[in-house]
Amino acid sequence: MSTVANESRFRVTGMDCAACGNKVDTAIRRLPGVEDVAVSVSTGAVKVRHADGFDVAAVTRQVRNLGYGVENAGGAGMATAGQADHDHAGHTHDDPAEAGRPWWRMKKARLTAACGAALLAAYILGHLAPSLERPAFLAALAVGLVPVAWRAITAARFGTPFSIEMLMSIAAIGAVFIGAEEEAATVVLLFLVGEMLEGLAASRARASIQGLSSLVPKTALVEKDGQTTEVPAESLAVGATILVRPGDRIPADGSIIEGSGEVDEAPVTGESVPRRKAVGDPVFAGTVNAGSVLRVRVTAAAADNTIARVVRLVEEAQERKSPTERFIDRFSKVYTPAVLVVGLLVAGGPPLLLGADWNEWIYKSLAILLIGCPCALVISTPAAIAAGLSAGARRGLLMKGGVVLETLGRITAVAFDKTGTLTAGKPVVTDIVAVGRPVRDVLSLAAALEKGSSHPLALAILDRAKTDKAPVPPAFDANAVPGEGVEGKVGGEPVFLGSPQAAGRRVSLGDEQGAAIAALNAEGKTVSVLLARNGVAGYIAMRDEARPDACDALAAMKADGIRAVMLTGDNRTTAEAVAAGLGIEARAELLPQDKQRIVRELQSEGFKVAKVGDGINDAPALAAADIGIAMGGGTDVALETADAAVLHGRVRDVPDMIALSKATMGNIRANITIALGLKAVFLVTTVLGITGLWPAILADTGATVLVTANAMRLLGWKPR
Repeated sequence: MSTVANESRFRVTGMDCAACGNKVDTAIRRLPGVEDVAVSVSTGAVKVRHADGFDVAAVTRQVRNLGYGVENAGGAGMATAGQADHDHAGHTHDDPAEAGRPWWRMKKARLTAACGAALLAAYILGHLAPSLERPAFLAALAVGLVPVAWRAITAARFGTPFSIEMLMSIAAIGAVFIGAEEEAATVVLLFLVGEMLEGLAASRARASIQGLSSLVPKTALVEKDGQTTEVPAESLAVGATILVRPGDRIPADGSIIEGSGEVDEAPVTGESVPRRKAVGDPVFAGTVNAGSVLRVRVTAAAADNTIARVVRLVEEAQERKSPTERFIDRFSKVYTPAVLVVGLLVAGGPPLLLGADWNEWIYKSLAILLIGCPCALVISTPAAIAAGLSAGARRGLLMKGGVVLETLGRITAVAFDKTGTLTAGKPVVTDIVAVGRPVRDVLSLAAALEKGSSHPLALAILDRAKTDKAPVPPAFDANAVPGEGVEGKVGGEPVFLGSPQAAGRRVSLGDEQGAAIAALNAEGKTVSVLLARNGVAGYIAMRDEARPDACDALAAMKADGIRAVMLTGDNRTTAEAVAAGLGIEARAELLPQDKQRIVRELQSEGFKVAKVGDGINDAPALAAADIGIAMGGGTDVALETADAAVLHGRVRDVPDMIALSKATMGNIRANITIALGLKAVFLVTTVLGITGLWPAILADTGATVLVTANAMRLLGWKPR
């Protein structure tokens, strides 16, 4: 358990469905001093907000009393599940010691196997010695029913009288009284099989997101004073220099200080094509160095690397219930007592009012109790939400809770920031025009003057020279001319690189050159003119270009009927040039409050608006939008501002996030249809006398397994 202010966190094991979570929630809320409880079944996390002086150990005792395992939220000093008096009762909740065991060695699996073996033995004994048939089936029933009934009594003691185990126990004991012990034993076995499968599915969902943590290697090679030492990756300090060999996983978030090559980011982002990385580029923990040796400066401690924060944010997100999930929770609290009332009416109504056979109608009422188990209905939404959040996180799509995941599917308009969102955020050289000399010479002279500068336009020229392998000769007496450009001597001749206005004050620009520069400016490009030998040597145009996938992403949204608009503080000419290339409407020269106003205008027109930006200057608009989506390369701002985050700077991730939301909501609708549809069919067939106890429990267990398996399909979701 870890404590922040008056909040304590616990890791509870053995919670496999929403009903388990509700039991834990209800029991903890009954403790004096508890102010609020948040239970996440999918991650096994429990947060308790409490008053000063609260006895934190009381939570551990209460959860153990229910038969669940409790462990330290940090992973150390665990308390075993269940006290001695529970152990002899054979409660089936997993304890922390079982973590990592194969499924067939879990308590649930062992209990199911014991119940199955006892039932098989009862069938054989009944066949060989008919007089022993009834006691043999009663013994087989006891093997499975005693732990289930114990859990029902415990849940009732701690505030949950209408539990699934209680319905099961009443139905099984009632069946014994009307002489249907053989069916009762079989029904209990089927219930245990369903519980075991439910536990397996829940652990798979948990493992899906926790599997991200295992991507980070356990050790790292640290360089210090020319020596390389292997140390635990979790001990890496910010600022340390690490060596990453070809084929190794990168052990920490960092920035490359030496070396270049391909880095495979597929394990973290799902991106199949490795990315070229060079000095100054960021790299993420868990990605694979596919090229040459890299020296990396660590920029985040192990607890704060991209993967650790993704896992933490997804766990927190799974604690925030969606509107559908909250409705199903409220509905199930009324639904289970209602099923008991219907069961009583079916058992007593026809015999008392119509003189029908008591045994027949009690049998039907017991079947209705089993059909009425809300397992499948209760798990239908949280299982799909958890799988959807996990599937997104594995591809760098972070959504902070079920409400965000649910709302994204209803988005009808997306407002994009320009710089750093639709564009890469750094200018690149688009055109090099030479006058009276080779293009390569123009690039070499410009790069010579800009060498050592950190200005974005200078970096763009130097990057282009490096890409084109243009030689960069030394420049002498190079210095910046404030507000104009840079000048110096290259190969003995004076050279100047600066704005067209500054160049025009030094030499005369011809009409043809002036028109060409104006045409480039009209395309939203910044033009620098190169002067050499007292004349124009050429000019270089630069622009912050759209991201490579921006066109496809915007076209996909348009095809889905989603309106896209670009909001930028940039000048109108540049904005309209970028927008024309992308086929998007543009609003330019905006202040942060203008962006917020436009978001509100779109909402007043009836649009459900998502705002995509960098999370800093877009903060007012992100807050005003129905969903704020921060785009960034795993930065703190991208992860912790807004409702959702696109970690890896792909515009395509925005329509993919919306598509994942729609897939998840479709899955939830299918799950609710399966859960209620099967119940409705078997309810009718039971009242008509066509089906009995066996099909009734199959309707519940089968529906639970079906909806869980259907939700798990989302773990394999892939973008279009």
